[in-house]
Amino acid sequence: MASIALVTDSTADISQEVRDKLGISMVPLKVSFGEETFLDNITLQPAQFYQKLTAFTAGLPKTSTPSPADFYEVFKKLTDEGRSVISVHLSSSLSGTYQAALIAQSMLEGEGDVTVIDSKSASYGYGNQVVAAAEMAQTGASKEEIIDEIHRLRGEMQLYFMVDTLEYLQKGGRIGKASAVLGSLLNIKPILSIDDDGSIFPVEKVRGTKRAMARITEMVATHFQGAPVDVTVAVTPGYTSGVAEMAEMLKNQLNIKRYLEAEIGPVVGTHAGPGTIGLFVTPAR
Repeated sequence: MASIALVTDSTADISQEVRDKLGISMVPLKVSFGEETFLDNITLQPAQFYQKLTAFTAGLPKTSTPSPADFYEVFKKLTDEGRSVISVHLSSSLSGTYQAALIAQSMLEGEGDVTVIDSKSASYGYGNQVVAAAEMAQTGASKEEIIDEIHRLRGEMQLYFMVDTLEYLQKGGRIGKASAVLGSLLNIKPILSIDDDGSIFPVEKVRGTKRAMARITEMVATHFQGAPVDVTVAVTPGYTSGVAEMAEMLKNQLNIKRYLEAEIGPVVGTHAGPGTIGLFVTPAR
């Protein structure tokens, strides 16, 4: 049986340390500040990005997907080694990355075994899927078993994002300027999630960060009803106080088996902005 290789893109927000440990290949998206273009999580790390973002005055930086050739190069190398590839990517409703990977798959013309999966999620919402899949691959699980687990995690995950400011959603055209100004004046913290089609939708609007955190925790606790869970809190660098407060609420109300903190990278952060917190919870593995 051929060994199985996991491929993903940079918006999964999986750290270099974890990718190295589990043998996960990562194809980066790109972020451009004017004429300067960087490779997400390679030539531009999260802490550097948020410093540049807050100082950038020309709207938002531009983000772009990898090319099919970028994926083809990775797929070809792995399949030439005799490996079977599972490639999991940012929701197709949010990016053309998944489509680029599909084109690369077709470019192999049957020369290698590559399965491309639309995660229908973002950030560690599918980083979680990739890490679980890579751990299973290391234990010798079959390709079918791994793909089934990816779909199970996708279906059972509860995920929420809370943005600290509406400024970046407004700059990116997600909300109108009037709504952003009013929301900021009223200290509105929108709680966002991702639906079954992989599209972002608003869940609730809450006044104040603590209330938003409490409401997110309450919704997750109600859903899982005391069952053991794995929890990841993803945050933009420099927002450690928010993470600590969120973690305390979660540990008081959830039966947590595994807890992890991750950083939200440049591409996701372009649209969500500094101070964003993401919560990703699944039944414990």
